[in-house]
Parts: sequence; structure tokens; C-alpha cells
Amino acid sequence: MDRRGVQVSLKPLVGCAAAIVVGVFGIVPEHRGALANDFPTKPLRLIVPFPPGGLNDLLARLLGTRLAERLGAQVVIDNRPGANTIIGTEMTARATPDGYTFMIVPAGHAVNPSVYRTLPYDTIKDLRGVAFIGDSPYVLAVHPGLRVKTAAELVGLAKRKPGQISFSSSGIGNMTHLASELLNEIAGVKLVHVPYKGTGQLISDLMGGSVPVSIISFSSGRNYVKTGKISLLGVTTVKRNPLLPDLPTLAESGLPGYEVSGWYGFVAPAPTPTTVINKLHAEITAVLALPDIRDNVRKEGIDVVPMTPAAFDDRVVKEIGKWRGLVNRLGISADWGRPN
Repeated sequence: MDRRGVQVSLKPLVGCAAAIVVGVFGIVPEHRGALANDFPTKPLRLIVPFPPGGLNDLLARLLGTRLAERLGAQVVIDNRPGANTIIGTEMTARATPDGYTFMIVPAGHAVNPSVYRTLPYDTIKDLRGVAFIGDSPYVLAVHPGLRVKTAAELVGLAKRKPGQISFSSSGIGNMTHLASELLNEIAGVKLVHVPYKGTGQLISDLMGGSVPVSIISFSSGRNYVKTGKISLLGVTTVKRNPLLPDLPTLAESGLPGYEVSGWYGFVAPAPTPTTVINKLHAEITAVLALPDIRDNVRKEGIDVVPMTPAAFDDRVVKEIGKWRGLVNRLGISADWGRPN
């Protein structure tokens, strides 16, 4: 696919079927076995635990198209949304571990084990890393009516008005919720949580000022700050983002040690042969190194970070520990009702 085709693939795909085929549509020889030198001999299924149109879906389609070209096999995008990614993750964990089923995961993959008492899979034992895509910041956004220009000023205001300023999240126990609670903890303040189901009404109320503080995705922040109805105070990652180089990190804005990344990666069933994992990892890494792919990914605010499958697994384990500690300290639970 040429560069124009890749750019088209980034547009939201409204109303498309839950599963589409991308890549090479030629005849693939049928052989059995998952040895790396034979793999693949049939189409691959790439599960996306979200509906079509969001960033996870767009990344899967963009990378899946070029991966299919390199492998000489079809890559089927299979959207399996629901239950805060649990439905798609369970399907992946239970799939035949032959390398033909893998899944794109967001940072919330390392949060669910803490905010749900039970899951139909074990995140560490039943799944393994294939390839890490990269890190993306969230942004701390406020309504201009608060009259704060920096994160430090927001903290100062919150300390003068304890329990009187609210923050929104797109759901109990998700990354935007936990990122905000981490801010509360590090800053020693009490911003009051107002959970939403999704981001549509959240953004509307943030711009209207009824819930004047929120940690939102980088892409949303970049888009809506242009309206003048929100102000951005900082990024949540340890480094500034080159797309907004003048926006400081929260760590350098009076919140030492604060770091939250909205990362993305690919996982597969844990028993998948290492030789096959290594081949998938090598091909995905090669795709991410293509200049047009790297540029398109960076345009979404994602910093591509090469990482071995083992290093990715280690990161998931560490992040599970990080978020479990916060969740346990604050008694956060999403088990009041799994989101649909």
C-alpha cells in the first residue's frame, strides 16, 4: 500500500463491519505447524478490544496493513469491544496459541487486574508480549474559568478549596481516573471524582466548566485546546512531547515522581511458541521503523519505543504493581458493574 493508502487508513471507519480483511489477498498455501520458518501459512487475526474508529483501532489497521505485506498473509482486524477490554482480552487468552491470534492493548491492560476482583484470565500467566508500540501522554486540562496557568497553581487552588473542585474521568477504574487520583495523592489534594461513560459528555462539560478539571488523551487535548474553551497545564509522561514542546511535564510542574503513560502494544496467548513470537516481533518492529509509519504514529502523539517481548512483559508486571498499590490504598473498584 502506498503512502496515500496508509493515510486513508487513519480516518475513522464509521459503520464498518466488526471484522475486515487488510493486507495481501493472494492465495496462501495451506500447511500445518507454527514453526517460524513456515509461519504464517494462513490469515492472522488481530483482535481490537474497542469499536472501529478509535486510536487503538486505527493503529491496528495501519500496522496490520503493512505487517500483512511483509508476512505475505492476510491480517484480519476483529473488533471485540466491551467490558473495558475484558471481552477481547479473554478471547485472545483462550485462542489457540499458534501465533495466528494476537491483540492490540492499551495501558489499561495493566490496570484491569487491580480494579476488578476477578477476571476470566490471568493477565500475566495467560498472555505474553509480542511487541511494544510506544508511549503517549495524557494531558491535564482545565476550564479557563479556574484562572490557573500551571499545575502548581491548580494544586494551590485545590488546597485552598478542599473538596470543592471536581475532576472528570471516562469511567471508574480506567486510566484517566487513576491518573487523576495519582495527582491527588502526590499533590496532597482532594479533587472530587465525577465519572462519565465515555468522553463525549465529559469533553462537553469540561468545556462548559461544570466539571472543570480532567486528564484526557493527548489527541483530544491538542484538538480541543484550539477552541479556547480548555487550557492545558501539562503532559503526564516523564518527557515533553515534541508535538507540544512548550507544554511541561507534570513532574517538572511541582508533582515530583508523577508519570503516567498511555502506551500501546501487542500481546498473544502465553503458550505461543517463542520462535513465532520472535518472528512477529521482528516484523512489527520493522513496520514501526518505516518512515511513513513512524511519522503517522508520531502524529498521534506516540513516541515509538523499541522493546523486546521480555522487556514488554516486565513492564506490564511493574505497571500492574504500581496501579494495584494505588487502587488498594484508595479502595477503587470497577466491580459495581462492568462497563458495556
